[in-house]
Amino acid sequence: MDLEIIQEDGVASGETVALDPTVFNIEPNDHVIWLDVKRIQANKRQGTHKTKERSDVRGSGRKLYRQKGTGNARAGDAKSPIRQTGGRAHGPRPRSYHQKVNKKTSRLARRSALSYKAQNDSLYVVEDFSMDRPSTKDLRELLSLHDLTDTKVLVVTADLEKEIYLSARNLNKVSVREVQSLSTIDVLDADAVLLQRGALDYLTDLLSVDPAAA
Repeated sequence: MDLEIIQEDGVASGETVALDPTVFNIEPNDHVIWLDVKRIQANKRQGTHKTKERSDVRGSGRKLYRQKGTGNARAGDAKSPIRQTGGRAHGPRPRSYHQKVNKKTSRLARRSALSYKAQNDSLYVVEDFSMDRPSTKDLRELLSLHDLTDTKVLVVTADLEKEIYLSARNLNKVSVREVQSLSTIDVLDADAVLLQRGALDYLTDLLSVDPAAA
């Protein structure tokens, strides 16, 4: 599969780049995508939730009334979970939600997500470009030349481009990621992926599979 390279001004350069079929043209594995997405979302959880149990509630441990002779059900102290002033029974405690998948699984998930975009003609390659200053107008014009103004777009840069990131802050449907931090969720969440040429080379080197080793 070949894609035409877009210049910084949005005009086609006349050059094409061949997409590695082992990265951008595989049979997507939905189960592996689910595993990687679950890992990413789980690792974002802080796990700091906590409720007060009966040992944490302030109050006396005195028995409320004698065991027999009152006509009431027997009762312990006021911190019992069945009482309004008591602690919660089996409440959440701080814990880690961290999950792991091996590198091969994570890379297969990203290849699957990128293959979905390539097969749906939602992948674009643009020349490496930088901005001298943040300009939302310039970035919007670049996207409008390809009818991407009202589309959820992910711009993947080859390096840290602070000006491009700042330019996209006021565009609700545009997000910017440095290629080293690109995740499966980033790709799936966008309707169109705009890759800088350097970012494409990086992904190809990182995710490509040697057919002889497969």
